[in-house]
Amino acid sequence: MEKSIGIKYCDAIKDINPNWSGSVSGNTEDELVIDWNGEAEISVADIQAKVSEMETAEANAITEKENLKASAKAKLIAGEALTEDEANTIVL
Repeated sequence: MEKSIGIKYCDAIKDINPNWSGSVSGNTEDELVIDWNGEAEISVADIQAKVSEMETAEANAITEKENLKASAKAKLIAGEALTEDEANTIVL
C-alpha cells in the first residue's frame, strides 16, 4: 500500500531533522500544510528530494529481496548452499 503524501513528507522531514515534532496535513502536495513546531523550516525542494531518495531506496530494497529469493530458489533447485541472506528470505 502506497503511503500518503503527508506521511511521505513527515518521514522525509524526520529523516532530515530527527528532532522535528511537527505535523503535516493535506491530501495533495498543493494542499500540504507543515507545522514546524518551532523548528527551522526545510525547503520544499529539499523535502521532495528526500522523498524521492527514500522511495528509490525502498524500491531498491524490494528489488534486492526479490533477487535474493530468486537466487535462493535457483540454488535450492540446483542443490547448492544458500547464503544467510538468501536463507532469511525463505525463513523470515
